[in-house]
Amino acid sequence: MPEGTITALRAQEHDAQRVNVYIDHTFAFGVSLATVAREQLYVGMHLDAATCARIEVAESVERATQIAVRAIESRPRSVAEIRDRLQRKGFAPETIDAAVERLHASGLLDDAAFARFWVENRQMCRPRARHALANELQRKGVNAELVASTLDAMLTSDEAARAETLARAAAQRYAAVADYQTFLRRLGGYLQRRGFSAATILPIVERLWRERGGDPDVVDRSLLTEQ
Repeated sequence: MPEGTITALRAQEHDAQRVNVYIDHTFAFGVSLATVAREQLYVGMHLDAATCARIEVAESVERATQIAVRAIESRPRSVAEIRDRLQRKGFAPETIDAAVERLHASGLLDDAAFARFWVENRQMCRPRARHALANELQRKGVNAELVASTLDAMLTSDEAARAETLARAAAQRYAAVADYQTFLRRLGGYLQRRGFSAATILPIVERLWRERGGDPDVVDRSLLTEQ
């Protein structure tokens, strides 16, 4: 980035959010409007080496922030997810730290809000057992203490009640099943894939089968491990 005096600031023709900076009447570099505002660039301003270096850092942080914002716009993200995405884009650690701090200060990046969103979305669309939700959140980089407090606050019914609600909603798809072992394998497997334990599943499946007028056979627990 050349040193000298800014002689013009012109909006880019194909991107109104970026500005071309001219130094001593020659195009020098392009920056975002946000960087222009943050660094208070103006015509007549002299850019020395230190100022140029600061602008480069500011522009890098701005690019990282905008990449993160686009990711967050598609769905909320955890801090760890954003850090990983920016790292894969090649940003330096200090740039990532600055972008994360900016996003956190603006309220766009918050692991507590992310954890609440994740649990609410899962329970509405793809219900899971508590430990399955905990595993998912921890894989997203949310710390265990925050995961536990979020689940305590949001999972207001007990595990068996949530599993039975899910089982009753799913049982109709197995209405044509004629024998208990197949019913157990299919409905039980469905619940198991959502993180519920065999101890929770077996009484529920048996109860639903009896409600259909069936009489459970001898239970083969190994059926719950089949896909």
